[in-house]
Amino acid sequence: MTHDQLQRDLTAFKDPELARGLAESIDALTPAHRPVTLMEVCGTHTVSIARNGIRSLMPENVRLASGPGCPVCVTSNHDIDKVIALAKVSNVIIATFGDMTRVPGSTSSLLQEQANGADVRIVYSPLDALSIAKDNPGREVVFVGVGFETTTPLVAMAIKRARDAGLSNFTVFAAHKNMPGALEVIVNDPELSVDALILPGHVSTIIGEEPYRFLADRYGIPGVITGFEPNDILQGIAMIMRQIHEGRADIEIAYARGVTPQGNPTALAAIDEVFRTCDATWRGIGEIPGSGYEIREEFARFDAMKRFSPDIEETIEHAGCRCGDVLRGVMRPDECPLFRSVCTPENPVGPCMVSSEGSCAAYFRYL
Repeated sequence: MTHDQLQRDLTAFKDPELARGLAESIDALTPAHRPVTLMEVCGTHTVSIARNGIRSLMPENVRLASGPGCPVCVTSNHDIDKVIALAKVSNVIIATFGDMTRVPGSTSSLLQEQANGADVRIVYSPLDALSIAKDNPGREVVFVGVGFETTTPLVAMAIKRARDAGLSNFTVFAAHKNMPGALEVIVNDPELSVDALILPGHVSTIIGEEPYRFLADRYGIPGVITGFEPNDILQGIAMIMRQIHEGRADIEIAYARGVTPQGNPTALAAIDEVFRTCDATWRGIGEIPGSGYEIREEFARFDAMKRFSPDIEETIEHAGCRCGDVLRGVMRPDECPLFRSVCTPENPVGPCMVSSEGSCAAYFRYL
């Protein structure tokens, strides 16, 4: 492909004429006699929908609800408290993605602990944390592992590299989650009544389409995996509306340039080698069986909680914060009484306002 061809292809993802055609298709296929709720379950989709005004292109009876697609946001208060407890351990360096530093725990945050003297460093990948461990052989480096199936393989590879390099001062706090289990809870939520799902592109590059199949087969819920440009999202919605119009439920891919039906077998194998599934607590949703990842016994020496066993304070939920209801899609961010008045990006009460992929942050910035 030449440079000019590539530029034309990239331009098509934001082409206004194509967007108008897709919006017209959505309007023509939408049932006029009832409301339709579609949920996007990827934080990058949430931001793109808000930034590009996609809600304004929807028919009046179509609601786009944001779901639990931000890994920082769904990390429970108790898990945040565990990370803060690790930061207080003597001789420990905490290596974490930037958003995690500002998420409030019960009484503190990593940013506050850094101000109190803890060594907290922002990294862009787990390999950066490995480098810190190599450069500081007399210190203990704990990487904060949060994210869905997109980041879990990278952490698995970092643990394997630490083993192969004989690094004894590198551990991981594992709070990874897998998406399909949460979706089953969402489609069974009586307060929400989801008609279809805009499925995550990043996660699906790893897991493919098969893990979502139960949504269509067991619950009759259509789903389309799509990309993140405006016309990607509109195409995905148009494909969903066609399924609803035709009275069928299937899992389809509108993001063939990034997702194959089988996903990424190499990444999946790395996850399976280092991690096993476990029950996990999601903010606003609660405990979901089999929705988390824990480090296997063979790699237990890289498990930060097992190595340090820190004292964890009693978990306290923040009064008035409705982040959990926002993550479930039963409340818009601007319906929270704290939104914009008490809770802002400069003074966040909940993680949905902290993370760059959080629904509250997206609403605050773009709506």
